[in-house]
Amino acid sequence: MSIPRNNKPVTLQIFSILPTLALASSIVFALFLWQGHKGFNLWDEGYLWYGVQRVMLGEVPIRDFTSYDPGRYYWSSALMSLMGDNGIMALRGAVAVFQAIGLFAGLLLIARSTTQRFKNWSSVYLLLSAVTLTVWMFPRHKLFDISLSILLIGALAFLIQNPARLRYFMCGMCVGLVAVFGRNHGVYGVVGSVGVMVWLAINSGNRAGAPRFIEGAGLWFAGVAVGFTPVLLMIWLVPDFAAAFWASIRFLFEVKATNLPLPIPWPWRAPFGSAPLGETIRGLLIGLFFIATVVFGVVAIAWVSWQKSRKKATSPVLVAAAFLALPYAHYAYSRADVGHLAQGIFPLLIGCLALLAARPPKIKWPLALLLCGASLWVTHISHPGWQCVASKQCVSIEISGDELSVPPHVANDVLLLWKLTDEYAPGGRSFIATPFWPGAYALLGKKSPMWETYSLFPRSEDFQREEIERIKITNPGFILVYDWPLDGREELRFRNSRPLIHRYIVDNFELLSHSPNPAYQIYMPRKPM
Repeated sequence: MSIPRNNKPVTLQIFSILPTLALASSIVFALFLWQGHKGFNLWDEGYLWYGVQRVMLGEVPIRDFTSYDPGRYYWSSALMSLMGDNGIMALRGAVAVFQAIGLFAGLLLIARSTTQRFKNWSSVYLLLSAVTLTVWMFPRHKLFDISLSILLIGALAFLIQNPARLRYFMCGMCVGLVAVFGRNHGVYGVVGSVGVMVWLAINSGNRAGAPRFIEGAGLWFAGVAVGFTPVLLMIWLVPDFAAAFWASIRFLFEVKATNLPLPIPWPWRAPFGSAPLGETIRGLLIGLFFIATVVFGVVAIAWVSWQKSRKKATSPVLVAAAFLALPYAHYAYSRADVGHLAQGIFPLLIGCLALLAARPPKIKWPLALLLCGASLWVTHISHPGWQCVASKQCVSIEISGDELSVPPHVANDVLLLWKLTDEYAPGGRSFIATPFWPGAYALLGKKSPMWETYSLFPRSEDFQREEIERIKITNPGFILVYDWPLDGREELRFRNSRPLIHRYIVDNFELLSHSPNPAYQIYMPRKPM
């Protein structure tokens, strides 16, 4: 299963850089035209959108509002500032640019894994690979995370291809920069890098220009520090950011989780006999993909290590994907749904596609088509463009100056927020939408009275008291509490996860008798006696 190294210049590669970039950009652009205006999510997409808006106004992620790590906010705000637009379509455009970079990197890795012996039909194979990768690129507010996983594969493959001193440093720098966008990706990059450096040390001999393990690790660590410099400078120079940053790390250790777990959808849990055949097949495939992320990691590491011990040439892309597969499988299993599987599956996809690229046609095409077909079957219903086409129920609504096609219940939620704002919070007065609608603030262009805009894990009493003080200062015109037990867990219902805040709301605000949804508890300030 070894793949001959292909060290020929880029101009001699089957697909040079520019055509691959053009292919990736064209696919992302076409996908954006098709479904860029479809769908809207007040939850996770709204969480990203609100944070970008606040950064554009000079606020700092983590310090001034709950957020992911800073990189994605500054990337998006920079591009949106160039566009002169803080709306939802501008945000989606900024994310699509990052998606195109990730897809380009993935296709380039696959293209350069094809040997001259099997160059015929390589353009068709690359197009098939592009479809396979693209259909897994969802949800769109998580395209940063998907692209980061691909870029890490590229960084490790770059080191493996020629483990020179400079490349150790550059690989570490890439890992550090990736951590600026997501600390979890930084951790995965560290784990994968350690595995690769150990692998490089096996039967390494005295290869010219290649440092020994300790020296290489030192150069790599120096690169990590340089890549992570933006956050280090924020810790040093931005007032109060250091305390907020360390508190965000400490909170992860307190809750002992990075996500709210879900039952793993093993293949034998597919709805056999109780659902339509298509849904049953999809459930079976989802379970198989979950298993494949782990099996690929274990088998691939064993294989490339055996090949290295025998001094056999192995594809750098396969080695890089092998050592990143298990770390990203952890992400997929941390909340075992299709959306998180999509964010953890790319080492498996790129590793398999790179491996098949150099196989004989009778092996290459059936397996590549099978992987593409299974991917389409699992993922197509998760794309907003398909959802609107299949349901035929999407309606048009204006959001931040852009006309979107959204499901009726989303349109009703948006209209409700506008109505409540006009009636109870006019003239720039603040409001609260909790615990799941951070997008409400971005939709209406207002600042959240509370630091925490997305309430998932339970919080301490001290934290809740601080939030109550913020509510007192801002005096919101209305409060919308989405009274719903997330994942069916009663302890995650707002009144149970934030009992002090809920008690303050009940004591100081009056529950309106009319609400379009029983789960929407709408409060307005009590009138003085």
